[in-house]
Amino acid sequence: MKKMKIYFNRWFSVAFHYMNAIRNNEDGVQFEIYGTHPDPRHMSLQGCDHAEVEPALQGLEYVEWCVEFCRRHQIDVFIPRLRMFHISKHVHLFDAIGTKVIVCRDTELLEKLMEKDKFYESVAETGIMTVPAYHVVNNAADFKKAYEDLTGRGLRVCFKPTNSEGGLGFRIIDNNRNPLQELFGHVTKWISFDEAYKVLSSQETFQDVMVMELLEGFEYSIDCLSDAEGNLLAAVPRRKAGGRLRLLDDKPELLEIAKRVAQTYRIPYNFNIQMKYSGDTPKLLEINPRMSGGLHVTCLSGVNFPYLAVKLALGGKVAPQTPEYGILASHIEQPMKMRTAAETAKTL
Repeated sequence: MKKMKIYFNRWFSVAFHYMNAIRNNEDGVQFEIYGTHPDPRHMSLQGCDHAEVEPALQGLEYVEWCVEFCRRHQIDVFIPRLRMFHISKHVHLFDAIGTKVIVCRDTELLEKLMEKDKFYESVAETGIMTVPAYHVVNNAADFKKAYEDLTGRGLRVCFKPTNSEGGLGFRIIDNNRNPLQELFGHVTKWISFDEAYKVLSSQETFQDVMVMELLEGFEYSIDCLSDAEGNLLAAVPRRKAGGRLRLLDDKPELLEIAKRVAQTYRIPYNFNIQMKYSGDTPKLLEINPRMSGGLHVTCLSGVNFPYLAVKLALGGKVAPQTPEYGILASHIEQPMKMRTAAETAKTL
């Protein structure tokens, strides 16, 4: 039986687990996995059957390089992370060579997801879930007004660039800190209003920043699988439960939100909704139209999210899944012998 060829471009280290999940699928389908990354010793490449060093390219030039890679190796399914928006914009180039791409083809939606304020506006219009109180600012005077408005409502305040990924640029305003103690301690995400205002005042304008209410309840990452028609096939809310512990939790209100997101935005394959509670109300942080960094933990629910996305891309039928909830999970490091740089990044 011919092995299906899967290609991951530059991904997080946890792609190592996604590759193994696809290999160890319940249908017994055989796969050959290809990967590229600028770092020939990157952990994700250790999960590949074939690996290659990725060039530093931008925009369409990078997309064309990926197309040529897929054509040269007769890739059946491409699972991108880097330059996902540009790949979606030019996905017809992959269609032309017969490579299926696990990506959301709605480029207008992808642009909104990249700019959190625009997506918050979209969500507020639909009413499918609650967003935090926020202001978008790009100068120090407006930053101060936003801070005063939110604190005047009795809210604690945080801020973050509108287009950052993960925790980059995220700061919490705390005016009761001890700067000297912090100087000799760990690098911190806390900052006083005066310190933030002073830094921001050094520029007449700066990139758009969301000044938001600080949500202080449990934070959930909801891993989802959906088809292109907006049918939610699986959803598993996952939260930190202290230290390295993670709880796969049965939260009906979060499962209902996942269903509404799937129906409203029709993000195909894997996507992830991040929410945090304010009292009893879950509020949106962001949505990632891709596999999350903790998806391998969520797969302990019995749902093979990476493989089922590949199965959908190849035209297979995937029935609604029945995840196991209430699982308390963790992880330990395991030593492994790395392949040498030459072995890992061999020319194919």
